[in-house]
Amino acid sequence: MRFSFWLTGLLFFLLPGWENNFELAKQRAEKEHKLILVNFSGSDWCIPCIRQHKEVFDSKTFTDYADINLVLLRADFPRLKKNKLPKEQQKANDDLAEKYNPNGIFPLTLLLDAKGKVIRTWEGDPKLKAAEFIDQLKANSNAGH
Repeated sequence: MRFSFWLTGLLFFLLPGWENNFELAKQRAEKEHKLILVNFSGSDWCIPCIRQHKEVFDSKTFTDYADINLVLLRADFPRLKKNKLPKEQQKANDDLAEKYNPNGIFPLTLLLDAKGKVIRTWEGDPKLKAAEFIDQLKANSNAGH
C-alpha cells in the first residue's frame, strides 16, 4: 500500500520541481535557504489555475528562477474521478488548505518562509506574465531571509 501511494503520488506530481509534502518542503527550504511557493490548484476544473500553470509556472523564465530561489509546493484539488488523489495525499492537501486556504480560493498562491510563515498572498489569477510574477517574488523575498 505504501509503495502504491508513493508511486501514484510520484506519477501525479511529475510536474518539474513541485513537491507535494509540506514538511519536506519546509525541510528543503531551511536546508537550501529558500522560500516556499505554495499553489492551491484545481488542475482539472479551475480555468484560471490551468492558465496560471501554463503561462507562468511552466515557463522557462519561472522554472529557471524557481530552481535557484524557491521550493515549489502544489496542493491540487482535482474533481474528475480519473484524477482522484491517493487518500493520504488528499488528506495532506486538505490539512494544508485548512491552515492556509480555509475559504477555498482557487488559485491561491502563497510565498512562505522556511518555517511556514506567510510573506505574500496572491488570490485568484494575478494575470501576470512570468517575468512580472518573478518581479513580485523578488520584491518580497527579502522579507523571508
